[in-house]
Amino acid sequence: MCVVAQAVVLSDIVDRIFLKHQTFKDVIPGLAVLLSLALLRAMLIWSGDVLAQRSASHLKGSLRATMTGHIFSLGPAYTQSERTGELAGAMVEGVEVLDDYITFFLPARFLAGLTPIFVLLIVLIIDPPTTLILIFTGAVLLLGLALVGGRTKDVTERRFLELSWMSAFFLDMLQGLATLKLFGRSREQVDNIGEISQRYGNTTMEVLKSAFQTSLLLEWGATIATALVAVQVSLRLMNGLMPFNNALAVLIITPEFFLPLRQLAIKYHVGTAGKAAANRILAILDTPVRALQSSGKEVKIPSRLDIAFDQVSFAYDSGKRPALQDLSLRISDGETLALVGTTGAGKTTIASLLLRFIAPDEGAITIGGLPIEAINLAAWRAQLAWVPQNPHLFHGTIGDNIRLAKPKASAAELIAATQAAFVHEYIQSLPLGYDTPIGEGGARLSGGQRQRIAIARAFLKDAPLLILDEATSYLDSASEAAINDAIRRLMRGRTVLIIAHRLKLAYVAQRVAVLDHGRVIEMGEPGKLLAQNGPYRQLVSLYEGGLD
Repeated sequence: MCVVAQAVVLSDIVDRIFLKHQTFKDVIPGLAVLLSLALLRAMLIWSGDVLAQRSASHLKGSLRATMTGHIFSLGPAYTQSERTGELAGAMVEGVEVLDDYITFFLPARFLAGLTPIFVLLIVLIIDPPTTLILIFTGAVLLLGLALVGGRTKDVTERRFLELSWMSAFFLDMLQGLATLKLFGRSREQVDNIGEISQRYGNTTMEVLKSAFQTSLLLEWGATIATALVAVQVSLRLMNGLMPFNNALAVLIITPEFFLPLRQLAIKYHVGTAGKAAANRILAILDTPVRALQSSGKEVKIPSRLDIAFDQVSFAYDSGKRPALQDLSLRISDGETLALVGTTGAGKTTIASLLLRFIAPDEGAITIGGLPIEAINLAAWRAQLAWVPQNPHLFHGTIGDNIRLAKPKASAAELIAATQAAFVHEYIQSLPLGYDTPIGEGGARLSGGQRQRIAIARAFLKDAPLLILDEATSYLDSASEAAINDAIRRLMRGRTVLIIAHRLKLAYVAQRVAVLDHGRVIEMGEPGKLLAQNGPYRQLVSLYEGGLD
């Protein structure tokens, strides 16, 4: 609007000075208006850029927070089926691509739709014949943009997918570096990274090539169309069929009809890249969360943690991979129950259901007679202490990792927990003690040390329900004996579920449930089951190398 107004005022000033022979003093008001319009336009452009950048920054922060919350809601069952590097790429590079999409492409697309219509209306008022040329040439250029832009869209989407795949592949290589070195495959992976990078570079050049072709088409088309307008306006002006000020205004305004289309062509590849990133982001956000949150009116945690599984079924991969089938199970308050069985029997799935990482497809889980869904999720997890088979340690200090269980724990509480887990002396031997950095995933610790820190977390949390998923798998015999003593103390007065891949820890359970293909096929006291020639005795026989 400022540009059009400037064109009208400028053409009037030129007409009055050169054709009507007015003085500089006579056009001072017009020059003041022209200067005011220029300042206003500059302010509007600056404000638009600032607003676009702030909008992009706000959206990126909000979107990353939303994605993080959604992925946390989806839980480990979702992330284990996705490539970590690809998810990280979508949250970092993918969201960052939206910056240019919002800051540059969206304003360009908006102006490309609005400005030509506005200019057409002004030209229609000033000089109707010129409108026909603009409509015809504008339609031809839009058709060309659509044809070339379609190919740009496909190539840009492929480029984004290649970038995501390369990020995931590179992360896999870093995480598996020791294995690659051991098998002598590291050089091969270097070549693979080079090949993938080359392919990504070629795709990037294709995107730029398409963008240049689009820009060239729009530049030449706009130039030819402007020349046509200039020729026909000049002919009518010389023949006295058009006043000078209108002719000059039309010539100044006409480039503004094509400028938004040219700007859109320049930024079109930014838009398609942003759309490709947005599609992946939306695919993550559109992944449905299975009903993990509390439903209906929330209730207080029952005083007794009597746990019941009633005909519970669950399958991974949208029902394609059954894990539990009509499973019924009871764990009384204060009881220690061990789940044993072959790999894939459903032991870890039961723990995941109790941890509410997943929700059952069928059946019900009750706590003290109340549906588990009726209990607040955060309040329920506060009642749980979990020692997984492969505990994850975050980049940070030993103290920070243990305090995840209780952020406000005092130094005395921290030391008591580590002493109970038989890891305090080791930590004290380190130069920085509890402030020692342990690297990503606890890379500077042995497997046994990582597991002891996970056990220390459980001691520190002091929760009434304890889930042990093969908590001593990385310990040597001497350490395992010491930790087993500590675990026995930890289990006192608590409801305990033991996932026993190895059977040593299952021997201390009050009851044992033998699972096979997602069902309980045998249950009872360990000694009585051992006296029978059933599935439990067979597992023990295999574990101990035969029984007399």
